[in-house]
Amino acid sequence: MDNKRRKILKIAAATAAVSFTGLPIETFASYLPKIGKYVRSDKEKKAKQWGMVIDTRKFKTKEDFERVIKACHSIHNVPEDIPNKKQEIKWIWEEEFSHAFPDQENPFLAERYEHKDVIVLCNHCQHPPCVRVCPTKATFKREDGIVMMDFHRCIGCRYCMAACPYGSRSFNFRDPAPFVKHKNPKFPTRMRGVVEKCLFCYERLEEGKLPACVEASNGAIIFGDIFDPNSEISKVLRENYTIVRKPELGTGPCVFYII
Repeated sequence: MDNKRRKILKIAAATAAVSFTGLPIETFASYLPKIGKYVRSDKEKKAKQWGMVIDTRKFKTKEDFERVIKACHSIHNVPEDIPNKKQEIKWIWEEEFSHAFPDQENPFLAERYEHKDVIVLCNHCQHPPCVRVCPTKATFKREDGIVMMDFHRCIGCRYCMAACPYGSRSFNFRDPAPFVKHKNPKFPTRMRGVVEKCLFCYERLEEGKLPACVEASNGAIIFGDIFDPNSEISKVLRENYTIVRKPELGTGPCVFYII
């Protein structure tokens, strides 16, 4: 364990201990480095709230799903073919409609939806419960709505996984390096004991590019500023009926689905 992770562990332990004594946790906030601030470049795409629309009607074949998943996982060094399926790492994946939208289930649901697959990922919620429970602020929300993950600050407590109602986070139970077939040197690798998830391709947005899954989807995924009435995504949302996952929880998902 390096010195930085050891220091964060000590801070987390001290914070937890103080909370049980009744003293305000805020007293120790000054010991935690300030995060969530970043310097914008001239090329960077900007938004008040990034969002995504997934047109499930355009995902017709297995290849449509695989192309999008591969585009994401290959550039973000997501490990593949981990023998234990319960330990697999997923940033974006294929899920049955009934599992993704349990609230949409009813005895008279159209047959085409019973075994329909949809693409799912982190919803980058407007009110993310994962951010509230993280003791080290390893997961935090940027000003543009992206729910980030600082791999170096993560102590592996998995509180964020328990808080996320969408199963959008994965935990590295083992060293992921041996399962990364083609390493992308431009994106940080992870280590055992760290949580990871989709980050809306923040690193590509900084270069003026769209998320990898969007580019690979052939128009099936639309990305943009949902608070900009003139953006393409706002137009798509106005012209189509969309649903979100588990809206009753009040998390404010920013990933919408055209069914």
